[in-house]
Amino acid sequence: MTRKRKPNPERTDADNPEWTRTDFEHARPAAEVLSRRLLRKVRGAQKTPTKERITIRLSRDVLAHFRAAGPGWQSRIDEVLRKASERARRTGQ
Repeated sequence: MTRKRKPNPERTDADNPEWTRTDFEHARPAAEVLSRRLLRKVRGAQKTPTKERITIRLSRDVLAHFRAAGPGWQSRIDEVLRKASERARRTGQ
């Protein structure tokens, strides 16, 4: 017979009690409980796609520079390239 240890009062949480064997027996998989939309972290199709998925090779230092600024680094690269192409168009290059 195994002795049940008493929980450490400093580590117990009244709002989130430790599960019992009965709790585990009655538990259901997340897929049954949550909607598929919550489980799938997939973005839906764009209504009117404005960008094209491509593969591009960039220098490590350039990539590090844009990534260092945090999320949205791909959009920032797009913005820099757009400005450069507009400048080239205006100057006739």
